[in-house]
Amino acid sequence: MDLNHDGMMRFAADWIANWNRRDVEAVLAHFAEEAEFTSPLARTFAGRSVLRGKAELETYWRAGLERIKILQFILDRAFWDERRRVLVVLYDANLNGERKRACEVMTFDAEGRQVRGEAMYGALI
Repeated sequence: MDLNHDGMMRFAADWIANWNRRDVEAVLAHFAEEAEFTSPLARTFAGRSVLRGKAELETYWRAGLERIKILQFILDRAFWDERRRVLVVLYDANLNGERKRACEVMTFDAEGRQVRGEAMYGALI
């Protein structure tokens, strides 16, 4: 993956497309083994908000997808901080018919693997 502006904008679009296809393997492919991920939805599906390691992420996402029959993300915009290797993706999320604004903050290592992520869900739209 190219850790420059254009490469990360392509990554953001691909990330949205991977979720819309419900392709957990494609999403996980960009995570480091020891990655940490924080989400308010993780508490519902995994029992806690902070998950560590790809295996926990996979278990959480597969459990969530079993319960979320409608999943559609629409990319609004993305911002890339090349110095810090942080990507922020803003999108509209339709989860089982409930539409919310959402934001993910993703931190990458020098090899382009995501080492930290945080999902935030805002107001209903």
